[in-house]
Amino acid sequence: MVMLTVPFALVGGVWFLGYNSSVAVWVGFIALAGVAAETGVVMLIYLDEAYQRQGALGRLRPVVMTVTAIVAALTPIMWSSGTGSETMKRIAAPMVGGMVTATVLTLAVIPAFYRLWRRAGSGGGGGSEGSEGSWWW
Repeated sequence: MVMLTVPFALVGGVWFLGYNSSVAVWVGFIALAGVAAETGVVMLIYLDEAYQRQGALGRLRPVVMTVTAIVAALTPIMWSSGTGSETMKRIAAPMVGGMVTATVLTLAVIPAFYRLWRRAGSGGGGGSEGSEGSWWW
């Protein structure tokens, strides 16, 4: 399930790219893959813990803060025009685009897949009737 975050983030990196392939672009994609996998692992671990005690909404803030910090740090690089800015823009472009799609995946798709996976593993019950769905959103 975590490995779904990497291709989804890479799609966002290609979508936002606008540059020809180069070593700098591939460095950006490698960094993006690492961050996307990390946010996916964090969300999945927290969902597993929250499954036992009802409530994964508290994971929203750390994930959004991580992504906001990364995008905020890379935005000035995207607007820069000084020495070396062409190379740095090629590193930052896939990261910015990929973080947008990775965030959507981490906050919406992974919890939905996790819930389906848990339901299938527990015989389709999905927990008690009154609290169904409250543990992940």
